[in-house]
This record gives sequence, C-alpha cells and structure tokens, in this order.
Amino acid sequence: MRLKSLGLALSTAGLLAAVPAASASAAVPADEPWPPGNCQQGTFCAWPNWAPVNTGPTETPSLVTTGPWAGSAPTKTFYNYTSANVEVEYHHTWQDNSTVITHCATPGGNIFYLQVIVTKVNWHGSC
Repeated sequence: MRLKSLGLALSTAGLLAAVPAASASAAVPADEPWPPGNCQQGTFCAWPNWAPVNTGPTETPSLVTTGPWAGSAPTKTFYNYTSANVEVEYHHTWQDNSTVITHCATPGGNIFYLQVIVTKVNWHGSC
C-alpha cells in the first residue's frame, strides 16, 4: 500500500506517514500497513515505539482514550479506531527547539518518524 507523506513544520525534515483512512464500521483491511494491534474498536491509542508492519503493536499503549484527553504520552505509533476524525496535538523537540503541531488523525493507523509527546486529543466530525 502506498503511503502519503505529509510535510510538518519541524526544524528537521520530520514527516508523518499516513495511510488512507479505513472505515471504523468495516473490518480492518488485511493490507493496512499499521493495523490496530491491541487497540480496541471505539478508542484512540498511542504507543511509545514503532509498530511492527502488518501486525500492529502488542505492547502496552502510552495512551488509550474514548473521548477528549490531555496529558503527556510519548508516541511513535498511533491508531484511530473510531469513525470520527481525531485532532491530535503533539510536541516535538529538536536541538532545544520545541514545536507544537496539530494533526487531524482520520480513522486508521499512522506512525511518526520521530519521537513526539502527544498532549491533547479532541474528537471532531472533520478537522
């Protein structure tokens, strides 16, 4: 499956790989590069490390939520296993410069190429 790369406003060439959205009401496509792993349907999950391609993460998530959330969760992989778009705010620090970025996570799996700290999650019909 072809990945779409989204440029981010980072001081480095950090990119976010996003796979096309999957319907939360349908089964997870077998060819989805980052399936939900141990994320339960109806939740947004984040993990502090990269998920194995084609199997999804199996370790304990750093974040699991079914609604708005605020805190601090180290993240490299996340999965939006809901039918809604989820607005994710995260921080990235590179060479003492911290950047705050907001990303619209459509249903499906995603990875960050760099370690980030997710600080807010909000549900939106469309971001």
